[in-house]
Amino acid sequence: MPVHADELPETAAPSPPPGLVTVGRFDQRPGYRVTRPRGADSWLFTWTTGGAGRLSQGAAQTRAGAGDLVVLGPGVPHRYAVAPGARHWAFWWVHCQARPSWTGWLRPYARGDRLYAVASVPGGVRERLESSFRRMLADARWTGEGAPPEVGPADDGSVPDSQVAVAHGAAARELTLCSLESIVLLATATATAHAAPDRSGIDPRIRQAEALIAADPGAPHSVESLAAGVSLSASRFAHLFTQQLGHSPMRALLAARLLHAARLLEATGLPVERVAAASGFASPFHFNRVFRQRYGAPPGVYRAGLRR
Repeated sequence: MPVHADELPETAAPSPPPGLVTVGRFDQRPGYRVTRPRGADSWLFTWTTGGAGRLSQGAAQTRAGAGDLVVLGPGVPHRYAVAPGARHWAFWWVHCQARPSWTGWLRPYARGDRLYAVASVPGGVRERLESSFRRMLADARWTGEGAPPEVGPADDGSVPDSQVAVAHGAAARELTLCSLESIVLLATATATAHAAPDRSGIDPRIRQAEALIAADPGAPHSVESLAAGVSLSASRFAHLFTQQLGHSPMRALLAARLLHAARLLEATGLPVERVAAASGFASPFHFNRVFRQRYGAPPGVYRAGLRR
């Protein structure tokens, strides 16, 4: 069976034990490379912040630039280095055992041989990811006593170019994994939203309006505010929305608010009046009427039935 990964001619580098969470940040110059003929026992996550790197795993390979998340699964020969022609490679990295749900998020970005490349994460999300990596580095050092270490501003110089921490304690490991989970989720979700084609034929602006409604059903949305949010005139937006989805924007908003209210009734002990307000209904009487029409019972009876 071929080894690939450019035949791995260099001396093998060890990988951290699979039970640990190891996080670090490097800024490496040309000549830096790591080779593992048997791969690693753990997953490797890399997030490039500057320059470029080249990562190979089995027969798959990719070039990583700023804003790219590249993940190498365990057990496959791999190699990574500063990319040819690049002046440096600045990147965060994490060795750990991936949570099962992450593979589903990463699957659309598979390049083969358990290499996943999430390219061009939007700029607005990168600050959030950078903050999460910095949080990981601090949490990995937490002993479990007192409060976890504070994280300074991104430009305060508190994280040197080469820094590594190992999360030994159970609490520190779970905190760092929670931050990494948010990184994987945000990177894959936002890259999908910007890169995946919509094969349904629905105008992307209408999909965006649906997302605005679903994200916060209780907000004071109107045809005018939704139209402005997708850069359309109110009349054009209302016509296009109804034409493509078969119902008006306000009908979609009502359905989203009722679903939000039902979930609050199911999951919380909030009074019905507060559920109504949190779901965007100014009048409790109107809320009771439309909720009963939709779910066949008033809000209080609906909640009581779930409890029984």
